[in-house]
Amino acid sequence: MKTRREFLKVSAGGLLLAGGARWSGWAGAANELPSGAIESGRLGSLPGKLPLIQKSFRPPNFETPVSYFNEAFTPNNAFFVRYHLAGIPEAIDAAQWRLAVSGESVENPLELTYENLTRDFETVEVAALCMCSGNRRGFSQPHVPGVQWGHGAIGNAKWRGVRLRDVLNKAGLKKDAVEIVLGGADGPVLDKTPDFVKSIPAWKAMDENTLVAFAMNGEKLPHWNGYPARIVVPGWTATYWMKHVTTISAIAQPFKGFWMNPAYRIPKGKFPVIDRFVSQETDANTPITEMVVNSMITSPEGGRKVRAGEAVTVAGVAWDGGYGIATVEVSLDEGKNWQTAQLGADLGRYSWRQWSHRFTPARAGRHTVLARAINRVGATQTFELIFNPAGYHNNVVQRIEIEAT
Repeated sequence: MKTRREFLKVSAGGLLLAGGARWSGWAGAANELPSGAIESGRLGSLPGKLPLIQKSFRPPNFETPVSYFNEAFTPNNAFFVRYHLAGIPEAIDAAQWRLAVSGESVENPLELTYENLTRDFETVEVAALCMCSGNRRGFSQPHVPGVQWGHGAIGNAKWRGVRLRDVLNKAGLKKDAVEIVLGGADGPVLDKTPDFVKSIPAWKAMDENTLVAFAMNGEKLPHWNGYPARIVVPGWTATYWMKHVTTISAIAQPFKGFWMNPAYRIPKGKFPVIDRFVSQETDANTPITEMVVNSMITSPEGGRKVRAGEAVTVAGVAWDGGYGIATVEVSLDEGKNWQTAQLGADLGRYSWRQWSHRFTPARAGRHTVLARAINRVGATQTFELIFNPAGYHNNVVQRIEIEAT
């Protein structure tokens, strides 16, 4: 079995690709976002990807342009890319890849090949939204540290793989398991940088929808989205969706690691979430878990010019942590009155839901359009940011302006 370090062949000048080609990825000078200039990101490219909004080069962080969100499922080659560490495998040979399942809370540690994973377990598929915890961080006022994401650190896909619980049961998961620790093939370039290792509660790992996925939208996972296999935790933010997964370890006590604490924490009791990671909570804060109810206007673009007296269709998507979208409402008068939008097909509780609303601007001039989602447990979006130091859970009601002539 190749060691983790053998995967991490990284040059000082850039990441090497299979065949010796150097990954450049630059579309111009480094992206510098002036205060509040969320949309000033330059387009850059990665091998196998369409031009995406480049937020950082090393590690690569690229967000999806909003225009791609008019589709029910985000194309693989337009799906956002998020890495914390620059030690990314140049390429992984599925025939050489191994997944080690071990830990004090399993009876029979095992090692799976790609063939074992894809052949020896029941294959299932789940439609689920993958969203970076810091999506929309760039809109925080005052600004907070971290990648200044706009709206595009998000994507919807059909994930195919095997249930994580089936893998754990094959290894003989013990009743004393508290958390399942996940590691991937990417790693730090410097030894003093904390390796990106995450854990999830044992009960979440045993949920029937939590997967070890090897396919995305009917194709093998793209390299930049976790090939050959990644963890999929539907309903929870993508910090737990370990890419290039190589290790799964069951432990009988809370995992202690930088990327669990102090990273990816939110103030305790500040957000209306139901799923909690109790074994990692402190008196002051708790790990981020499920996504809060949210929506996005995907069409038309803000600033679009239309004709007064002609119908305009406003469209978008809405999502939450898996409780389901009950309704989406649109306001044309700064929130004084709301009209119910038409919902698209229900693609599953963890998928986003498309919506649309048709209206006719009766007069020439500027028109403001607001949209908000309400889920099936009664939660809705906020009008003011619930500020937190990491810029998480930004679900402020979105607004766009169009000009009727």
